[in-house]
Amino acid sequence: MELASSPSNPQASTEPPASGRPSMRPSLMPPPPEPSAIKRYTERSLHFFEHVGVIWHMFVGSIRAGFRRPFEGRAILKQMDSLGVASVGIVVVTSVFIGMVMAVQFAFGLQKFGGLEYTGRVIALSFARELAPTLTAVIVGGRIGSGMAAELGAMSVTEQIDAIRALGADPLKKLVWPRLLASVIVMPVVAAFSLVLGFAGATMITDLQFDIPAAFFLRSALGAVTMSDFAAGMIKTPVFGAIIALVGCHFGMTTKGGTAGVGNSTTRTVVVISIAILIADFFLTKLAIILWPQN
Repeated sequence: MELASSPSNPQASTEPPASGRPSMRPSLMPPPPEPSAIKRYTERSLHFFEHVGVIWHMFVGSIRAGFRRPFEGRAILKQMDSLGVASVGIVVVTSVFIGMVMAVQFAFGLQKFGGLEYTGRVIALSFARELAPTLTAVIVGGRIGSGMAAELGAMSVTEQIDAIRALGADPLKKLVWPRLLASVIVMPVVAAFSLVLGFAGATMITDLQFDIPAAFFLRSALGAVTMSDFAAGMIKTPVFGAIIALVGCHFGMTTKGGTAGVGNSTTRTVVVISIAILIADFFLTKLAIILWPQN
């Protein structure tokens, strides 16, 4: 018997038999090597910039579509109700308790150095410039963005978005533009509401626990905060609203994989919105300091 025909010979031919059936013999080819760390990070970076490009294209397309008739006024009002009015409950709870926590922390720290009377000024500046706009955007943005991603993701996996295109309508105008404009309009209002509630919670806890009269607390706080401080915080909120709407719509409209894909898109939306808001907050804070420098 020849060695070439022996099944135990490792050098035997791997060609399929004459009958045409595939050979059951295991392949002798080694597995492909794993990509290097540099290649993995390069691919992730390219994937990130691809997402940024798609979101920018969605933003520009939505702005252009918004100026074409019909103006989708009823859809915009519906989204404002869904995004703003439905978020009042979570805004009330988080703002009041954040104000109370910050009041306790600042008052306890300043009390060690004999500066308890400065508590109102520190809390007012912190809330006006940073806490009210940013924390409200992160907390409310997670709720709003996840809702957008889940709603549009369900439409994507059931091919409703493809049906809108097949009927000759623009999904950017029908789906993205109302949510984008509603988020930009609603976020400043929600942040201002959060500022008032957080400051009220701080006033209450300092009066009850640290014996700081509410009248003195309000007088010292309002004397420290200027319109430039208020504007430095409020200028961030439309940008935060645009980030929330664009990220939620992007991950929702690109959802694939059925119900599991909808859950994955919702989770990714919350994570990306939180990170994007914090990154944007840094650059917007630097811009606000340039526009309204402190004297």
